[in-house]
Amino acid sequence: MSAQAGTVPRLGSSLDSRLRATARSEWIKFRSVRSSPLALVATALIVVLGAWLLAAGNRGSAAASPASKAAFDPVFTVLQGIELGQLCIGVLGVITVTGEYASGLIRGTFLATPQRAQVLAMKALVFTVAVWACCTAMSFAAFFLGQSVLSPAKHAGIGDPGVLTAVFGAGLYLTLIGLLGMFIGVVVRRTPAALALLFGLLVVLPIVFTQIHGKFSSNVGEYLPGNAGEQAFHLLHGGAYALGPWQGLGVLTAYVAVAAAAAFALIRRRDA
Repeated sequence: MSAQAGTVPRLGSSLDSRLRATARSEWIKFRSVRSSPLALVATALIVVLGAWLLAAGNRGSAAASPASKAAFDPVFTVLQGIELGQLCIGVLGVITVTGEYASGLIRGTFLATPQRAQVLAMKALVFTVAVWACCTAMSFAAFFLGQSVLSPAKHAGIGDPGVLTAVFGAGLYLTLIGLLGMFIGVVVRRTPAALALLFGLLVVLPIVFTQIHGKFSSNVGEYLPGNAGEQAFHLLHGGAYALGPWQGLGVLTAYVAVAAAAAFALIRRRDA
């Protein structure tokens, strides 16, 4: 009876140690790959310097009427550089996985940890924590720099309604885009194909739906991952469905969840 009772802590301890070891291994791989800091630095430059440029470009243009003043979104204006920076984060998510497949390192990883779902879960966890921390810091830096450049008539304070949610939402948006790239990378396993699929979702499809005239195409376009998710850092929301910040992030999260489900299912069945 005592021997059986004594096995429970050892099993639990073994599972905990495996998870910690896997997480530590994934963290070492993430920070040691040269592309990780480069992608994060490139994103920071695009988002933060972009905020300064966008704010400077809108500083001198006075609103011509109360209606145009009401239509000006001071948060999205300075954070719009995220639409370009997201591509760097998406690339980082893709190559975090496909780089291991291309180099053959994934075989050693699965030999050391046969629980493939555990490897992918820890990889996603490490990626989420690291990217969310960096991207949230970027969004706050971009916001404060941009607002310092905007004229007082257009300036928004961090305590204004919806502003704090929008700035935090920008960091969450970039993190979800990175995770989407990661899970697409697991499904496709080839860097060019995974990037083509990701960029198709984020860049090509929105352009296509913009060019197709009609109510149906415009309504469907609102639910594309980028269009829906970027509502997180808008203060003003429009469109047929007027998705709010959390609804927009929810739509993007649904895309990530579908990609994650496919990734977890396939990683168990396919050879490395």
